[in-house]
Amino acid sequence: MSLRRRPSRVPQLLLAVSLLGALLAPPAAAASAHRSPSGGTGGTGGGLPLRVATYNVHAGAGMDGVFDLDRQTAELRSLNAEVIGLQEVDRHWGSRSEWRDLAGELARRLRMYVSFAPIYSLDPAEPGGPRAEYGVAVLSRHRIVSAENHEITRLSTQDPNPVPAPAPGFGEVVVRVRGLPVHVYVTHLDYRPDPAVRVAQVADTRRIMAEDRGPKILLGDLNAEPAAPELAPLWRELTDADPGAPTFPAQDPVKRIDFVAVSKDRTGVRRAWVPESLASDHRAVVADLLLRRR
Repeated sequence: MSLRRRPSRVPQLLLAVSLLGALLAPPAAAASAHRSPSGGTGGTGGGLPLRVATYNVHAGAGMDGVFDLDRQTAELRSLNAEVIGLQEVDRHWGSRSEWRDLAGELARRLRMYVSFAPIYSLDPAEPGGPRAEYGVAVLSRHRIVSAENHEITRLSTQDPNPVPAPAPGFGEVVVRVRGLPVHVYVTHLDYRPDPAVRVAQVADTRRIMAEDRGPKILLGDLNAEPAAPELAPLWRELTDADPGAPTFPAQDPVKRIDFVAVSKDRTGVRRAWVPESLASDHRAVVADLLLRRR
């Protein structure tokens, strides 16, 4: 399915959301070298090192179903990642997450910039209140210089009779890593057993990413395993940072549906791993990357 890209690179609402975390919580300086889980520090091989992660936060609830943002904050902090893609993020969505802005709170606690890209944005429960939103987010220690919420094909969970249609929730930011612009995308693909919607979403993803140049990083819950036929087109341009371990469910995981994927031409993968944690119903994927300027 061919969809037109939104003309504005930085919609006003998203820019305001992106910069809110920065204004309230200026990030700490990024480290010049990254420590592996074993404690060693590897060489850079001439590239710019960057640690990234993806994490489906399950609206703040752990494997036990209990909402506990302190627990998730501790887990995210332990990753020591400079850029993190989050899925299943609530902003004033409902009682399950205490009507809180999870993206904003995590950014302030971790002293990171934030960009939130809603999939759903519903009228407030009370007049004058904040909109009830659910979507994906990027947290970054590096300044976010632009942000966009792209539309891809979706089958709504809010419509009783949904049909595949363009809808927002494919977030993109550009961050500057020691002067190098890096495109970071965060996504959450359709969960249904029928892969038809994911096939369309992958096509949309590739089309949007093809419009950009330079290092590109895709972070997300793709709801399919690496060898799934619907994901095969992604691997034409992207390298799967394979951590060698499953990610779902968090307790005794049996399949890998959470991904860090990077552009083949400008980004290398030093190592990737899956930390053990029950802070969500997914486990995170963390990857140490090398970015090439040319």
